[in-house]
Amino acid sequence: MRSTPPALLLDRPTIAELLSLDDCIGAVEVAFAAHARGETLSPGLLHGDGVGGEYHIKAGGLRSPRAYYACKVNSSFFRNRATNGLPNIQGLILLYDATDGRPLAVIESGGITIKRTGAATAVAAKYLARANAKIATIVGAGLQAAIQLESLMRVRRLESVFVWSRDAARADAFAARMSEKLSLPVAAHPDLAAAAGASDLIVTCTPAKRWLLARDMVSPGTFVAAVGADSPDKQEIEPALLASAAVVTDLTGQCAHVGDLHHAIAAGLMTAADVRGELGEIVAGIIPGRSDDREIIVYDATGTALQDVAAAALAYERAIALGRGTEFPFWG
Repeated sequence: MRSTPPALLLDRPTIAELLSLDDCIGAVEVAFAAHARGETLSPGLLHGDGVGGEYHIKAGGLRSPRAYYACKVNSSFFRNRATNGLPNIQGLILLYDATDGRPLAVIESGGITIKRTGAATAVAAKYLARANAKIATIVGAGLQAAIQLESLMRVRRLESVFVWSRDAARADAFAARMSEKLSLPVAAHPDLAAAAGASDLIVTCTPAKRWLLARDMVSPGTFVAAVGADSPDKQEIEPALLASAAVVTDLTGQCAHVGDLHHAIAAGLMTAADVRGELGEIVAGIIPGRSDDREIIVYDATGTALQDVAAAALAYERAIALGRGTEFPFWG
């Protein structure tokens, strides 16, 4: 009987050293295209209620070049930071060998989730934003807002950025911090409509439960990445905006149940058949992306297990190669 080697424990500091944002962008782009070509193991999503929060369980796998399967369990308790100092989102990724079911790693999920979410926006903007897009608005001023901005800068040459938040002090702090970090003019803007209307790219990354970005705020040719709505009760985009735009999803079936698309369908303004396609289909060249420079495109991003497994597998392979992580012999 073959002996089973220990799995690895990989904490957040180790993941930060092993996996850069650029690494995640490359891995996520490959994973999206692989899914469009039928080279993945079907991703799935489950939501569960907590006491004052919720749980997201995402699972799926890649078939090549090595077969991996991952299951991520994240908790979302958005009062944590203010009430007990804990992160609002916490969780673990379990990584498996998809050919024999062997557990390979237990990974802190926060660092991967933050980067892979920004990475997906970078991939979407690469294929869907206008080539000359240079002004961005970030809606939200948290940790995800920062990685979203850094991700956009990987694929477009930004000249200025607005940030809007319901918390004006937080927006001011974000603008000051990111201006210094990125050597880029980042300004807090009190008027979301004015900021959005002046922008070529807009990213919404909030836990909002009522839409923030309206149809009449968005100028022709704008690329919108709707990142925050990843459960049925979250919503950032007015349904009329989705209905009037070209909509691209990460996974259409998932977005129809938990994304901003879900709300447009519930309002009777769209069906899933109205979606142009999934991002992976565009990356793989199966369907076209932007049709012209005046087209408004909304990328509905609910976050997929494909992103998680691609990033986790890369981190695991690097940990093995570099001798990082803590061995976890839970078989005895």
